[in-house]
Amino acid sequence: MNDLIAKIEQLKKTNIKQKVNQRIKQFKNINKKSNDELFKEMCFCMLTANFNAEKSIKIQNEIGQCFITDSKEQLCNKLREYGHRFPNTRAYYIHQSQKCKNDLSRIVNFHDKKAVREWIVKNVKGLGYKEASHFLRNIGFDDYAIIDFHIIDILSSYHIINKPKTITKNKYLEIEEKLIDLAKKTNLTLAELDLYLWYMETGKILK
Repeated sequence: MNDLIAKIEQLKKTNIKQKVNQRIKQFKNINKKSNDELFKEMCFCMLTANFNAEKSIKIQNEIGQCFITDSKEQLCNKLREYGHRFPNTRAYYIHQSQKCKNDLSRIVNFHDKKAVREWIVKNVKGLGYKEASHFLRNIGFDDYAIIDFHIIDILSSYHIINKPKTITKNKYLEIEEKLIDLAKKTNLTLAELDLYLWYMETGKILK
């Protein structure tokens, strides 16, 4: 872990720190928006599951309000047109989750932060722990780890974890604890740490 800590500390001395801080500030601003805006960000996180993040950003920008107004069939057609890998499944998940839209601003203000993620995983189709954590990070929460294959790869390459074949709930929470420890040792939030690790793996700071 010490080698990874040293790498992160080096990055904190570069312009990457400013880019990370800017992105975190953007996330914080989304938290203050309406149920509709929160829902559109949640739909973006649905799109990213087993799909390219940059392409998902482009689709989100193209579809916009249609996440809320379109039927399942209309969404499916648009996702297919814009090149999503799973247009049928994602359109179904988005359409099903519309019933939760008006609860989002209330849910994200739960006092028990663990309960926020648990509620989302239980009640929103298409969002597991990774996607729920992604959504919460993107609307300003600092205390959830987004454990995707990029994070798994970098943690395993630094011998912090053994690469798992599958990620169960227990395995997710186990790896999250490793990231919490790493965040403390680098004086970062989990949200900031994710951006640094993603940059190390991809050379990009997205969302």
